Amino acid sequence: MRNLKEKLKVYYIMSVFSVLFALLGFSYNAWRMEVSEENNNVRTAAFEVFEHLGELEHIILTAYYDGDEISGNPRKGWVEVGLVVDLSALIAPDVADKAVMLKTVWADSWHLMGAEESVVQELVSKIDDTRMAIKMVLKEMS
Repeated sequence: MRNLKEKLKVYYIMSVFSVLFALLGFSYNAWRMEVSEENNNVRTAAFEVFEHLGELEHIILTAYYDGDEISGNPRKGWVEVGLVVDLSALIAPDVADKAVMLKTVWADSWHLMGAEESVVQELVSKIDDTRMAIKMVLKEMS
């Protein structure tokens, strides 16, 4: 009888340990999957913002250097700036702040981008600031 009690005690301890180990493993796996998904979403948004920043820079440079009112149309720029601001909120607060600063400068000076080099330089500088902020976020993730 005593031998049976000892076996049952060991069985119960092992059962509890097994359940705790399974819960710990499941919890870690769920946490890891959540972090991986979040990182994937940030990377996807970051590359989309890079693409839209490139398009915006192309619009600005085309308007100034080529004087092309079709490819350098400010309405296209407004769309790109809006997308950059919206998507940057998915990346990090610092990136979102840089994007809002870019939008502010754009709102104040879009009508001068075809005529004043200083406006072009300031807009491109804000685009570069946003790119740098994204690169820092991506570098911290790896």
